[in-house]
Amino acid sequence: MQKESLKSKKGILLVNLGSPKSTSVPDVKEYLDEFLMDERVIDYRWIFRALLVRGIILRTRPPKSAEAYKTVWTDEGSPLIAITEKIQKKLQKLVDVPVEIGMRYAEPSIETGIRKLVEQGISEIVLFPLYPQYAMSTTETVIEKAEEVRKAKFPNIKINYVQPFYNRDIYINCLAESIKEKLPENFDALQFSYHGVPERHIYKTDPSNTCKIDDSNCINSQVESHNARCYRHQCFKTSEAVIEKLGIPKEKAIVSFQSRLGKDKWIEPYTDETLETIPSKGVKNLAIVCPAFVSDCLETLEEISVEGKEEFLHAGGENFHYIPCLNDEDRWIDVVKILCEERLNDFYLV
Repeated sequence: MQKESLKSKKGILLVNLGSPKSTSVPDVKEYLDEFLMDERVIDYRWIFRALLVRGIILRTRPPKSAEAYKTVWTDEGSPLIAITEKIQKKLQKLVDVPVEIGMRYAEPSIETGIRKLVEQGISEIVLFPLYPQYAMSTTETVIEKAEEVRKAKFPNIKINYVQPFYNRDIYINCLAESIKEKLPENFDALQFSYHGVPERHIYKTDPSNTCKIDDSNCINSQVESHNARCYRHQCFKTSEAVIEKLGIPKEKAIVSFQSRLGKDKWIEPYTDETLETIPSKGVKNLAIVCPAFVSDCLETLEEISVEGKEEFLHAGGENFHYIPCLNDEDRWIDVVKILCEERLNDFYLV
């Protein structure tokens, strides 16, 4: 009875990136303003960030982004939010605690998600940032925002955070099985395209202050304290583990990074440049997957499966096969359940 009483106070909040309310230019502009003005996305001092975002980017980019969103928008609205809602509904059937969703940007916000749980009598929340790898602009900003909201609005609740799971066997097995089912019979290479980040983000999140991005030892390092916040390391390790699980020769695997913004140096190699060069190296039949995302969104459905395909075919490629994200696959929901329950159980240990 006591355990059931404790359990009734617990809940789960799934947090994803977010999306504009609609494909209208004003809604897209509002979303981009909140997203790009986040100091963990564009990490300049506020005045310089404002000059860049509000003085330059938001004057030209919203109409272009709105047109891009129109190409992926569904009858249910934003694909990312619709998929996250499906994950929530499926997970709710598997657990006996309330499950809500929140978005780091726009609505439903993290504050909205926490409030919905609190209104149900929840005082202990497992918050799951839906990002396999740790990055300043993903996991870190979600945690910082949640803590800001908690301290300001809900000081009496406790939050346990699901940690990055880029190398967890249950996740690697899930991802590998999903990819295997969708791989074309004949392919020359499997490309892993991760969302890029500026190189300086890697240095800023390195607790050892010893990171050297051009050093291959970074990727192979076994020092966990160095790797816990190294996005680049974690991306390569995810790819390496999946390749091994699939039994694909290493020479048929490619790792690259997409979605760079501005003129700063971002981690390499770049996805667009890779797509434009590999056909001349004999890669005519390409399969590509985006493991930095668990839900399909603008960056996968438009940037990769449309723009990326055009770049590859224009450069001489013949067959381009985009492999969807895990989305609401049942095997992925099982992984989400396990990862959340681990943190739910941690409340009993406090």
